[in-house]
Amino acid sequence: MKILIINASVRNERSYSRKLTRLFAENWKTKFPHDTFTYRETGTDTIPNIDESWIAGAFKKPEDRTEENQKPLQLSNELVQELKEHDVYVIGTPMYNWSVPAGLKAYIDQVMRINETWKFRSGVPDGDYVGLLENKKVFILSTRGDTGYGENEKNGHINFQTTYLKHIFGIMGVNDITIHSLDNEEFGGEVFENSKNKIFKAIESIP
Repeated sequence: MKILIINASVRNERSYSRKLTRLFAENWKTKFPHDTFTYRETGTDTIPNIDESWIAGAFKKPEDRTEENQKPLQLSNELVQELKEHDVYVIGTPMYNWSVPAGLKAYIDQVMRINETWKFRSGVPDGDYVGLLENKKVFILSTRGDTGYGENEKNGHINFQTTYLKHIFGIMGVNDITIHSLDNEEFGGEVFENSKNKIFKAIESIP
């Protein structure tokens, strides 16, 4: 299998989401030594925001695109192809202001491509989205400063991080999604140590 790890934190060694993706990779390689890994950086590398020229190219039929239309889509084409070629996606992301980092949002905008990763069922805007990424699995490894962001928990209504990612990948056709979240980073001390021990054990038990 081919594993794609997507890191989103703007921090390096101080990033706990990166620690989680490293732990995931180490654990997976031990169990499946013949699988291969690709790393995509959205936190410390710049993923450009889409712009008007990108939209003009993306929403044209491929056969109608000019050279001018193609140029803004070069990175997007690479990222979309990367998703198609891999079997498992591992997303390591902190929560920034109750959502995902800007770099990860820019990445999502680049890969949410009509007729590439999703389409309208009827071929015209009908509100019925069909995902085009088949037989894929996503692991979302998230970190958060506070706690209570799970479903039906006190802060669940302002969790625009994991709920957003689950929705986005679901539209692209990926419904096999596992979420592991490390909470309480801002608290530190024993409460954070307990959170780390819990998620470390969960990751080590994958798959």
